[in-house]
Amino acid sequence: MNATAQQFEFQTEARQLLDLMIHSVYSNRDIFLREIVSNASDALDKLRIEALRNDELAMPEAPEIRIDADRATRTLSVIDNGIGMNRDELIRNIGTIAKSGTREFLDAMRASKEGAPGAAELIGQFGVGFYSTFMVADRVTVVTRRVGESQAWHWESTGDGTYMIEEAERPTHGTTVTLHMKPTDGEDAKEYLDEWTIRGIVKKYSDFVTYPIRMRVERQEQPRDAQGNPIDGAAAETVVRDETLNSMKALWTRSQSSVTPEEYSEFYKHIAHDWNDPLTTFTVRAEGAFEYYALLFIPSHAPFDLFYHEKQHGLQLYVKRIFILDEAKDLLPTYLRFLKGVVDAEDLPLNISREILQENRQIRMIRNRIARKTIDTLAEMLRTDREKYLAFWKEFGAVLKEGIFQDHENRDALLDLALFSTTDPALRADAKLTTLGEYVARMKEGQEAIYFISGDNRDVLLQSPHLEAFDAKGYEVLLLSDPVDEIWANGEIEYQGRRFRSIARGAVDLGSEEERKADEAKREEGAREYADVLGALQKQLDENVSEVRLSSRLRSSAVCLVSGEHDMSPQMAKLFRAMGQEAPKSKRIMELNPDHPILRTLQSIVGAEGAEATLADYAELLYGQALLAEGVVPDDPVRFSRLVADLMVKAG
Repeated sequence: MNATAQQFEFQTEARQLLDLMIHSVYSNRDIFLREIVSNASDALDKLRIEALRNDELAMPEAPEIRIDADRATRTLSVIDNGIGMNRDELIRNIGTIAKSGTREFLDAMRASKEGAPGAAELIGQFGVGFYSTFMVADRVTVVTRRVGESQAWHWESTGDGTYMIEEAERPTHGTTVTLHMKPTDGEDAKEYLDEWTIRGIVKKYSDFVTYPIRMRVERQEQPRDAQGNPIDGAAAETVVRDETLNSMKALWTRSQSSVTPEEYSEFYKHIAHDWNDPLTTFTVRAEGAFEYYALLFIPSHAPFDLFYHEKQHGLQLYVKRIFILDEAKDLLPTYLRFLKGVVDAEDLPLNISREILQENRQIRMIRNRIARKTIDTLAEMLRTDREKYLAFWKEFGAVLKEGIFQDHENRDALLDLALFSTTDPALRADAKLTTLGEYVARMKEGQEAIYFISGDNRDVLLQSPHLEAFDAKGYEVLLLSDPVDEIWANGEIEYQGRRFRSIARGAVDLGSEEERKADEAKREEGAREYADVLGALQKQLDENVSEVRLSSRLRSSAVCLVSGEHDMSPQMAKLFRAMGQEAPKSKRIMELNPDHPILRTLQSIVGAEGAEATLADYAELLYGQALLAEGVVPDDPVRFSRLVADLMVKAG
């Protein structure tokens, strides 16, 4: 060590990760080379971006990634002339794991010992690919120099929980990662020093890397004369030359017929950092005055950060195969943020900034075309392979429904794609889903609205008192349990000329005109009969409800709460609070079943001695019961429980 050398300890999770890397058994150790090559490619991409922003910097004339294998010293080096790192970046990028998801990665690694996907297949998903080097190396060194700086740095670790950093020398910017190979799991890791092993790994995982991946190879060749003919009798000579291992042919520029599903899958896994195959793959091509290509994937599973507001989701953007942005969010509407893939445009200016990019007309054209193509792809999947579409909907349906209120141009097509739980007897028992088109086809004659009820849980919604009248008269109701449903379903949205109507809002009038008139007359008569009871309950609950009235929607339950036609629903208020916003307080309407025996009990109490205190308890019990029916705990559950117990004692 020189005088500048300093010893550091890995953070706790990094040490745990290293321990798993070194002492666990992996099904595929080849992954380490893919990850190191990918890091080198990223370093060149980052330098290209820096050069676009800083006129004092420039890409090297020959950007490349080199692989040097030395069997004599048992070392494998991956060298790039990319952006490089300074001391602080070394500590930040290698000495610690600053990426989100590390805990999930460690849990997945441990689970792999119990039959989950091979742990090595997880590497790269959580941004910890560098640590995969310790699967095959007992010592790893990094010599790096950041572009624009003169000082180079040497990083070294044996994977024992510590690492060292000291000043070093490097003639140019870039990074050299050197692995000192070890015997691992009884199998000598020197196999990774073999030329054809390296070629195979690069071909399998890194053939599409934009930059040449070169390796110096030795060949025994027969000497030739000036005309290039072999010289008879001359002994073979050892010739050393550089050979490029990857094709550098961008996968998205090739015709679909020339690309195998396996190639698409490997490409997807690389850019998405996912070990699963994609659910489906499709392309977008535009030729003519404005040319671009898009290779797009719908994942099989939703990532854990799909709903993280701070997470940026987008597609990789290239211009003439030159990398520009890794997460170009402006290429996608937010409701399609689950898509993975690349877009390569021919005519976008290379010095385009993020701000300009957002306002670029061509970017808007690409975004709109991708949205339309994705919707068409999903529509075809729904028509031809419902099981596959159900798998998609389970993972991404809640995200896709955001487009119903975000994308007015494609709203009808998105409504066609939406799936819902329902009260239809043929579907509810097995929790089968329905499209809106199928719902409309089953609507009762004369039904003008699409009925729905929203809440946090399908099973709770199925037990809701609000459904009683609809079930009794055979009206189907959609069960909306995604938070996003509350936003679009209560808006000014129609489907095939029919408005969406919440059965927990306003009054309910079902059946024929004669039936509705009969129900209204019955309620008016009941309101006169129980006027004192309704007034007394209103007095006791004035702080919580705007009105106490008799219900036309209840059949067996005693009570329920409904929102006024223009009031904010409880689900919307909850959504506001989840987003850190204050929701305006809104009193709801409490409805009582005019045929329930509780009304006669309350009627007998009115006017009796001590009636006010008794009615206060009953009012609180009824209000709490209405909340519980919606899956909401009363404000004072201890008091509510005591009131129930007291009532049981009195009844006994």
